[in-house]
Amino acid sequence: MKRWLVIGGAGMLGRELTGLLDATGAGVISLGHAELDVTDAGAVDTAVHEQRPAVVVNCAGWTAVDAAEAHEPEALRVNGAGTANVARACARTAVPLVQISTDYVFDGRATQPYSEQAAPHPRTAYGRTKLAGERAVRELLPERGYVVRTAWLYGEHGPNFVRTMIELAARQPSVDVVVDQVGQPTWTRDLAGQLIALIDSGTPAGVYHGTNAGRTSWYGLARQTFALLGADPDRVRPTASAAFPRPAERPAFSVLGHDGWAAVGLPAMRDWREALAEAFPALLAAAQRSPAS
Repeated sequence: MKRWLVIGGAGMLGRELTGLLDATGAGVISLGHAELDVTDAGAVDTAVHEQRPAVVVNCAGWTAVDAAEAHEPEALRVNGAGTANVARACARTAVPLVQISTDYVFDGRATQPYSEQAAPHPRTAYGRTKLAGERAVRELLPERGYVVRTAWLYGEHGPNFVRTMIELAARQPSVDVVVDQVGQPTWTRDLAGQLIALIDSGTPAGVYHGTNAGRTSWYGLARQTFALLGADPDRVRPTASAAFPRPAERPAFSVLGHDGWAAVGLPAMRDWREALAEAFPALLAAAQRSPAS
């Protein structure tokens, strides 16, 4: 039985992955920021050496997209140098590393899904810092480094767009949601399962895209959320991104291609609508226990 080390285990994806590994009987150690700061190279070395995992998954990162615009050096210290610390520790102990990355490494201006081989061109500080982490993993762990890019994550273990829509549906007669940003809503449970399959199958190291299939806009996702609540989807009103100016430019097109999975004989993740329908009872219960916004 493989022993997994999940760094950033207190976050939305980290908690989902840890729970799923526990449920399957796998050995798993989860370290949140309070237990391990990835910017402390010595602490990272010690953790990987002492835990002696068969695989490390790094879910830790600076995820405050807008704040990164004003604090890029600090974000780079976490997403770039911190990731390099983890990769270096894994290289010293010959342990595979799965690094979670993002659609923000692309420019968001495509009209067709970004392939795993597409040249990154980030337009935000967050995207640049995450790309620095990707490059560190590929350089330091060419044979044992996995980069899994994801996008539009939601789940029961943290604030996210779907939970916010559930809350707003309960207290506002209508909501305005942007229609000019397109992507792939992705359930943390499905992504966690894909990460486990990636390692258990012995798949070669490389870059993979971990998003649910299909595509929609934030407006479309909001309407689907209202429909699952039994609320009138027409309460969701379309608007443009210009109505919600943010420090960091949001990608207009965040659809990622999944050819990498077929190339190694693994199925890609299912359609986002099917995943959302299955996830919804847990999301609803979580939103009712602790509102997302």
